[in-house]
This record gives sequence, structure tokens and C-alpha cells, in this order.
Amino acid sequence: MSVIEVNNLTKDYGSGRGVFDVSLSVNEGEVFGFLGPNGAGKSTTIRHLLGFSKPQSGECKIFGKDTFQKYYEILSSVGYIPGEIALPAGLTGYGFIEMMQKLQHNKNDARLKEMLGLFELKDNVLKGETKRMSLGVKRKLAVVTAFMSDPEVLILDEPTSGLDPVMQEVFIKFIEDEKARGKTVLLSSHIFSEVDATCDRIAIIKDGRIVSQFLADDLKHASQKTYKIRLCDGAEFDRFMSDSKNTNAFTVIKNRPDSLSVTLSTSDDKVNDVIAILSKYSMTEFTHRKETLEDYFMKFYKEDRTFEGVNGV
Repeated sequence: MSVIEVNNLTKDYGSGRGVFDVSLSVNEGEVFGFLGPNGAGKSTTIRHLLGFSKPQSGECKIFGKDTFQKYYEILSSVGYIPGEIALPAGLTGYGFIEMMQKLQHNKNDARLKEMLGLFELKDNVLKGETKRMSLGVKRKLAVVTAFMSDPEVLILDEPTSGLDPVMQEVFIKFIEDEKARGKTVLLSSHIFSEVDATCDRIAIIKDGRIVSQFLADDLKHASQKTYKIRLCDGAEFDRFMSDSKNTNAFTVIKNRPDSLSVTLSTSDDKVNDVIAILSKYSMTEFTHRKETLEDYFMKFYKEDRTFEGVNGV
């Protein structure tokens, strides 16, 4: 059963900005990854899903209810972590927690204590003013307040941004535990390892449009093969890169002129063709490696010279 639904959502801000005919659904007990760089449309989709903005066309539903029309009926059962943390001024950490408990109409002291311990928010920090908190502390406070009511649905927009690597690992383990408890999770992220470790299904968004949706296990057991080669010198590297534009036997995922290395992807039925092509070049390395989520993602972005906000941290 679909708990979260986005159906043909469009919001055009002009100049190619916005989201266009976006559709996705998240089933009960599923962790759904929403992957893309900053500016691709992830946060815009989530703002509409939470009822913060009205769709130009299409609809967003949680528990079968239109989120823009039924905002107050839904959010008491939804935990939300925004991509950008802006805590209200004039409050201590404890004050912010109390404010959020009132908004959620839910006070679960045992759960709150568990969350504060898990994310290492100490008493002296929580007594301090929010405006003086570091980004990492603000992010941990946002995580705690999103989960402290033990909501059924979790909508997480770049949840580990600003967390140190140790806390990122704590968060990933926490999401795995929440999944085991049957929670429904939409995880918007630009961090491959975070999505790969937690998600059952994944959608990739580019320029406001969904360009791929797939089962995470399908990628892990895909028939695609990935190879890394290293050419013997710059002339061979340039010749290979020039010739690679004229074949459909493989796709170049990455190329590094400084190290003379190329990562390419091909399907099982074209492996012999690829080997025949590669035999024409002088190489110092030829290795096979399993295609990663990052490799697959880069196929959609390989034509872009630069883009911000995607990494494998």
C-alpha cells in the first residue's frame, strides 16, 4: 500500500527551474531514496509533499489525503527534517524541543531521552541558545525533534548534512532500525553511501524531472559490467577517448587524463565486443569492478561538465 504519493507534480518557476511531471510513491515499511545534486528538484518536491506549497498541477498525498488541503491532519504523524536548518531565535535547545512537542501534539519523554542519548545532545548544550549552536548541533536537534514523537512516516531532506562522519554512521544505523520497525521513509540525499546503505527503491532526479526509478537490489545484481582501464601514455588516452565516441559497445562513465584512466560500463552481451576494441590499445591496467550507485547515477550526468552537491561521503 502506498503511504506517500506524488502524482504528476509540476511547479514551474521559469528559466528551467522547478519540477516537471514528477511521480513517485513510497509503500508502507519502505525506504525510498530520492537522489540528485543540489538544485535538481528534491527539496521543491518535498515542500509540496508536506503541503508547504501548492502544486501548479498534479497532487501530493500522504495516507491518501491531499497534503495541501489536509496539512494539519497529516503532519502529526510525519517526522520531517528540512534540508536547511533555521531554528527560531530566542529559544534554548530545550525550548525548541518543547515548542515542537506542542506543535506535534505528542509528548513521549522516553523516546526523547533515547534520541538525545543516541545523538549525543548533552544537557549543557540544550540549555544554550539556538542561535549560538554549531551547524552540527542544530542538525542533531532537528533529527531529534523529527523522531521524538515516534512518527509513522519520515520525510528526510539531506538529513546528515552538517553531521560529522561518526554521527552520519549513527544516523544510517538508526534509519535501518526504523525500517525494521516498519516505518515508511522518504530519504532525499546527494550522498551515495547513505542512499545505497538504506534504500529499497531509488529515484534519480535531474533538472526537475525523474530520469530513473529502480529497485536497489536490481542495481546490485545488474547485468551491467564496469571496467577500469589505464592507457600507457597520453597519446593512447586521447586516441581511446576520441574513438569511444563512435561505439555503442560501452559507455564512458569517468575519465581521468591526469592518471590516464577510464571507467566504462557495458552489458553482458557486449563484453566480447569491448574486449576486441580494447585489444587495439596499449594499456597498463584492465580491471573489472561491480557497478556502483555512483556509476549508474553518473550515466545521467556524464554530459554535464560540472555540477554541485553530489558525493560518495
